[in-house]
Amino acid sequence: MSKDPTIMRHLASALLCSLLLPAAALASTSPSELDITNAFARPTPPGATNAGAYADIRVTGDPVTLVSARSPASEVVELHIMRMEGDTMVMRQVKHIDINQNEPLTMRPGGGYHLMLIGLEAPLTEGQTFPITLEFEAREDIDVEFEVAPMGDMSHSMPNA
Repeated sequence: MSKDPTIMRHLASALLCSLLLPAAALASTSPSELDITNAFARPTPPGATNAGAYADIRVTGDPVTLVSARSPASEVVELHIMRMEGDTMVMRQVKHIDINQNEPLTMRPGGGYHLMLIGLEAPLTEGQTFPITLEFEAREDIDVEFEVAPMGDMSHSMPNA
């Protein structure tokens, strides 16, 4: 191998770049951490077959996408949104919910996103807990325990706008 200083400098630069590029790539992509709190549902009247479930989801790092959910408490769990269209409140199923850093998802009764439990296995009763598994794109599923909170519990009401 030649001892030419120019070639040696280029080789040293190439070696340094090959060592630093993987470290730079790791530093630029941070895995997302999720904080899921205030997971609750409301009691259902006898004979009700569907119910809403709500939670707060905060993400640090890269955005995440909630793509589905499942629970032994119901036959199906769908992602839904409620919003005003003209003078009418409408509810629609959505395919996914994007959650970005610094934009927490706050699910509450009365509007916005929620989880719709369809085909309840039994009525939801105050004080009961039940699991829902949240399924995210490109990350592991997360099991969350939901509490059936009393109707008058204001800690689970709509956030201040």
